[in-house]
Amino acid sequence: MEAYLDNSATTRCMECVTDKMVRVMREDYGNPSSLHARGVEAEHYIKEAKAFFAENLKVSEKEIYFTSGGTESNNLAVIGAALANQRAGKHLITTDFEHPSVLNAMKYLEGQGFRVTYLPVDRDGVVPLQALQEALCPETILVSVMYVNNEVGAVQPIREIARILKGQEKKILFHVDAIQAYGKYRIHPGREGIDLLSVSGHKIHGPKGIGLLYVQEKVKIRPILFGGEQQKGLRSGTENVPGIAGIAEAARACYVELDEKVDRLYCLKDRFTEGIRKLDQTVINGRTGRDSAPHIVSVSFAGVRSEVLLHALEEKGIYVSAGSACSSNKPAVSRTLKAMGVEKELLGSTLRFSFSFETTEEEIDHCLGALNDLLPMLRRYVRR
Repeated sequence: MEAYLDNSATTRCMECVTDKMVRVMREDYGNPSSLHARGVEAEHYIKEAKAFFAENLKVSEKEIYFTSGGTESNNLAVIGAALANQRAGKHLITTDFEHPSVLNAMKYLEGQGFRVTYLPVDRDGVVPLQALQEALCPETILVSVMYVNNEVGAVQPIREIARILKGQEKKILFHVDAIQAYGKYRIHPGREGIDLLSVSGHKIHGPKGIGLLYVQEKVKIRPILFGGEQQKGLRSGTENVPGIAGIAEAARACYVELDEKVDRLYCLKDRFTEGIRKLDQTVINGRTGRDSAPHIVSVSFAGVRSEVLLHALEEKGIYVSAGSACSSNKPAVSRTLKAMGVEKELLGSTLRFSFSFETTEEEIDHCLGALNDLLPMLRRYVRR
């Protein structure tokens, strides 16, 4: 039996998504910038997708921009907004455990003369609001905080952060990386005080290589790609029409009966964490209840190296992750776990298990059974 429990790395495309993308690639394959009928057909898919996301997010269609994925969306939001607003100040705030596409964008900006404050997180991976309050200063122009952490599933107090920012004397932009949250939560940027929001297609059963960025219409932002002035010049380049059609189709399917789907995910998570707690020398990192994401569980297995256990599970047809699949394909100490204060001896013994709407109870039980069999054997081997 196979158990794919690495859905935070990527999800399998839904059949309705691949069917639509094939139709676009084979039949409605025109360039959306072309003036003839084929171009108009292609442009229709873009307009249709924008209309869906505008309704879903409760924003304007002109505030939706399509990108090549979450990394580009985060880079465009952070770098583009910082450069466009630097006359108002050169201080940026983020957290110690953001995705590399935000952290490395911040490092780039530090090289351009910006000052960045990296907020700590508590043992559950949640940003203390007091720390944010203390970090704000007259030079602050942008705060970037992820909605759901991609390694441990910690959910940040987005509304409370926005409330603090909106209470300042000057305008401070708020960027939210919602790549692990979109499709699991109903997110309405206007109501939640979010100025910039990043989304990725392949985390929601859509295609890889497509994402979007919501930019509130009054936000000043500079492009980081230059070309043919598509998408009002903010994101030049011929639009990925099959990808755009695919991400919209995937998002539309995800939000059908969303509450029931999320309830089922929490049931799967409860089933898994209850089983994990019965195993010796295991520690679940972060929260596991409804105040955590429904689809991510981080577990440290004392006495067993992450890579060893990962490959032992793989031999049984179980696929998991040793951390963020986006940071590197080489094992490295997790910045997220270090920021949370996870014990040093457990940093290299942690796996991430992540579920999707397609995950079954049988997959959960297969994984728990395999862990029950493998852990005593692997620990005996290590002791020798």
